[in-house]
Amino acid sequence: MMVADHRCREGTRDRLTLSIIVPAYNEARTIARTIERVLDVELGDVAREIVAVDDGSTDGTGEILDRLQEQWPDIVKVEHHRHNRGKGAAVRTALQHATGDIVITQDADLEYDPEEYPKLLAPFADPAVQVVYGSRNLRDNPRSSWSFYWGGRLVSWVASLLYGAALTDEATGYKLIRADLLRSLDLQADGFEFCPEVTGKVLSRGIRIHEVPISYDPRSLEEGKKISWKDGMQAVWTLVRYRLKRPPARQR
Repeated sequence: MMVADHRCREGTRDRLTLSIIVPAYNEARTIARTIERVLDVELGDVAREIVAVDDGSTDGTGEILDRLQEQWPDIVKVEHHRHNRGKGAAVRTALQHATGDIVITQDADLEYDPEEYPKLLAPFADPAVQVVYGSRNLRDNPRSSWSFYWGGRLVSWVASLLYGAALTDEATGYKLIRADLLRSLDLQADGFEFCPEVTGKVLSRGIRIHEVPISYDPRSLEEGKKISWKDGMQAVWTLVRYRLKRPPARQR
């Protein structure tokens, strides 16, 4: 792996820092390549830190992450869950250790390409921008299945209808949020309902979610995809639940 020497100096606080949260459960086949691709992406003046959480893996994922932390101690932080608790719980654990100005979630399965980071960060040049989602539906992309595709579109439609938004990809794995805002949301979700919880709470505050088109390389259930139709139903219920708790403010 080729990594530029300047990365060793990325912990300085005189510039914007991106905290890349990587929840990982039994991703031994892909976790090292995921971290390497995150390290390799050119971010210009933006510094980075990686906060990876081994969510109770049983396949050696944790050991691989520990070795990567030893190799890149100034950039890679690793936390471990004794038992599998879910994506939301892993994100909440990582957030306790993240020190960056902007947080992005990075799945460990290589469906999402870290080379997209620069264009996802670009809207934050405007201080008013608080949240950016990478949308798989604003450009042509392959699909793992029609059920996954239409399930995601349904969740996006429900979110838009309930909160007066115009989202094309609520379920995207690429969610970038200013860290102070993310912490203020008082996240509770343990599983995949983390995504609609964030969306519902952000939109309830009247905060606009900006979308940027991204590439997508889906994997199948046979290749280890963990989300199912039940998670889609849970996402819809989560959006409804937070809508009932708080009427949406006018978007700003």
